[in-house]
Amino acid sequence: MSSENLNALLEGHVASLYEAGKLDDALRVAGTALRNARQAVEDDEANYPVLVNALEILANLNRQAGEFAKSESLYQEGLESAAKCRVPQDQLARLRSGLAMLYDFSQREEAAIPLYDQAIQDYESITPPRAKEAAELRNNLAMIYKSLGRYALAEQHYLMSLESLERLYGRESERVAAVFNNLGSLYYTAGFPEQAKEMHVEALDIRQQVLGAEHAEVAQSYTNLATACYDLEDDAGVQENYEKSLRILEQHLDTHRDSYEQTGEDYIAVLENLGEPKKAASLRKRMEKVLGRN
Repeated sequence: MSSENLNALLEGHVASLYEAGKLDDALRVAGTALRNARQAVEDDEANYPVLVNALEILANLNRQAGEFAKSESLYQEGLESAAKCRVPQDQLARLRSGLAMLYDFSQREEAAIPLYDQAIQDYESITPPRAKEAAELRNNLAMIYKSLGRYALAEQHYLMSLESLERLYGRESERVAAVFNNLGSLYYTAGFPEQAKEMHVEALDIRQQVLGAEHAEVAQSYTNLATACYDLEDDAGVQENYEKSLRILEQHLDTHRDSYEQTGEDYIAVLENLGEPKKAASLRKRMEKVLGRN
């Protein structure tokens, strides 16, 4: 099969099967295309770019199928093959970020970090730069640095991601709100509740404007604010924000029942610590009623 026909098969038939929800069929066809691509490289090394395409597509499909070990091996082979030919910079970025995400998912953070860094550089070096993709990867990288306790680096990447996303989408964007939320969680973990509160207020304001006052993500922001207020010894703020969160989550029990229960249990524990046992008991009774356990 010619390289043109192989690419047509990969980019046409395999894509249409996947979009139709026929993942098993897409895997089978992509596997056949990969075997043909390997044969094509044996016949002529000028076909390496076709092999890289086949490896990337099958790696993506295996990741979607939950076959992470297979996907990892294919991404690695894709990068090795890409080193033997000229491929577009964005394809290199996709291969590196795909492998980084697998390492990240399997908690091999140190292995993921250089791949995320390289993929970010790839996306930012393209003309014009792929700022959205780079910002999303910076967010992932910041999460890793946070989990490793490297808070300064986490903050650096969150702020760079935030700057890019605000430039792309404006302040009133779910993506921007998510990064403010992540920054708030970072500052809280690092022991800076005042800064955490500021970030969660920003996230709350954006979510209310973009998603509406009764959205479940707004409830999350209220919960995060309550947690920051607790560390700041703002007892009134703690209770006000927990109450607002629970009121919203009560409206979303069909999809956020676990969140409602966890938030309620956290609030009960806080009330008991604040010396409010009657309020804690009243809340538990209210929750049992809302959850249909009475």
